[in-house]
Amino acid sequence: MKYIILTVDGIIPYRGGVVLVKRKNEPFRGYYALPGGIVEYGETVEDAVVREVLEETGLECRVRELVGVYSDPDRDPRGHFVSICFLLEVIGGKLKAGSDAHDVKIFKLGELPELAFDHSKMIHDAEVMLVGILSKMQEHNDIPGR
Repeated sequence: MKYIILTVDGIIPYRGGVVLVKRKNEPFRGYYALPGGIVEYGETVEDAVVREVLEETGLECRVRELVGVYSDPDRDPRGHFVSICFLLEVIGGKLKAGSDAHDVKIFKLGELPELAFDHSKMIHDAEVMLVGILSKMQEHNDIPGR
């Protein structure tokens, strides 16, 4: 019997860019990706994305809004993984790579590396929201760590 696996991904505007993790494991080992992972049984997708982001980036976040649902059966070479992508807001923590992330970095929207899975599509779909948030960060000098 074949199953669909439910996953989550988080887009995090932070310090004038977007937080990406360098994957430690296959598939796409060594590629940058949005932080995220598999939803655990009994967990909401919102709790799952907050947990996964904290585990992989050290950042405490809250869900700001839904970006979209990504269900192409070929989006992950391991099988049929459906991902729910959220736009997040940082509320605490310290940026550091953890769990299955080899590294964590902030990239400006125009300088994104080649991304794993369909994560460039997710960021593209959230671009209007991101540009507004990032420009407000610049206007209000709300970039932590400056």
